[in-house]
Amino acid sequence: MDYLNEYAYDAQVAGLYYAISHTNNGFQVTLTGYSHKLEILLDTVIAKITTFEVKADRFYVIKELVIKEYENYKFQQPYQQAMYHCSLLVKAGSWPWTDALEVLSVLEPEHLSRFYPQILSRIFIEYYAAGNIESNEAEFMIQHVEDVVFMGTKPLSQALFPSQHLTNRVVNLEKDVTYCYTKEGMNPSDENSALLHYIQDDFKLNIKLQLVALIAKQPAFHQLRSVEQLGYIIVLMQRNDSGIRGVQFIIQSTVKSNVNALIEMKLEKHGNLRKESVYFWREIQDGTLKFDRKDHEVVALKQLSKAEMIQFFYEHIKAGEGKIVNIEDAFSFRRSRPLYGSFKGVRDILGGISLVDLFVILLLRVSFFPYNTWA
Repeated sequence: MDYLNEYAYDAQVAGLYYAISHTNNGFQVTLTGYSHKLEILLDTVIAKITTFEVKADRFYVIKELVIKEYENYKFQQPYQQAMYHCSLLVKAGSWPWTDALEVLSVLEPEHLSRFYPQILSRIFIEYYAAGNIESNEAEFMIQHVEDVVFMGTKPLSQALFPSQHLTNRVVNLEKDVTYCYTKEGMNPSDENSALLHYIQDDFKLNIKLQLVALIAKQPAFHQLRSVEQLGYIIVLMQRNDSGIRGVQFIIQSTVKSNVNALIEMKLEKHGNLRKESVYFWREIQDGTLKFDRKDHEVVALKQLSKAEMIQFFYEHIKAGEGKIVNIEDAFSFRRSRPLYGSFKGVRDILGGISLVDLFVILLLRVSFFPYNTWA
């Protein structure tokens, strides 16, 4: 991103945008812009990725910026810290930011120079294209990327072996057990506290949780902020960890009849190409590939009764007398629990969605096998 800054400015003037971001197992390239010039942008970005060299002077500047980003974690709002700790508990393969900071402190340019060719030596690429582009055009662009990466007299990379494909796994929480994990806030000067209540679910349960979230959001905000004036941020939101869905919230409310409102939200079309692409790309990232998810959710909602919602509230939301387990160490807990199976590899997807739009969004996700770079 740093090396392409000057080029990126000219591209933005021409209505073209790109981003390179890291994922759990690799990195992601996102391109958006007018279709007749997008291929030029793609060629430039891919060329920079495949010919990447470490410049020591820029390495130290960017390293310092990344260190500051991690150090600022301790100044996050308490509810953000609670969400972070929840991720450490339920997402296998997630690491504390303090570990990353410790590693950063000793990294030098030569470490990155050795590391980069290794991660590109075997990779797996996923694609998604949408907008003013035909499927054959999208496949041509994808083939060009694969030719650059995998072909030639001295190929830059080879495809991952099936045994090397990495997946994101999520801890399977035991039913009818309440797990309690308490941590001190990382910022001593912040007097606020936060409580995060997380419920893991299956598909039918997910619909009920979405309905609870819709019903409770405004009353909870009014009660806790306006009436009781507790003075902290009210969090009530959906959670999706690699296809395992749930809800995390601070809530005090009763059940109402808002089924039709949620159905209308589900049936509402995506506002623009970017929102649609984010929605479908998430299905690809998680490996769920349930592109008609909203249709199935609407069917489930229409079959849902008020009596079921009341029963659900008392079984899953209202505090009961069930078993309570206190968690002392996040990583010991994570190792002690079984994991949900991964949705990845259920079936392959390659193609595009053709829409009447001048813009095109192209996403490439590169995954690699974790080599021991310190050996």
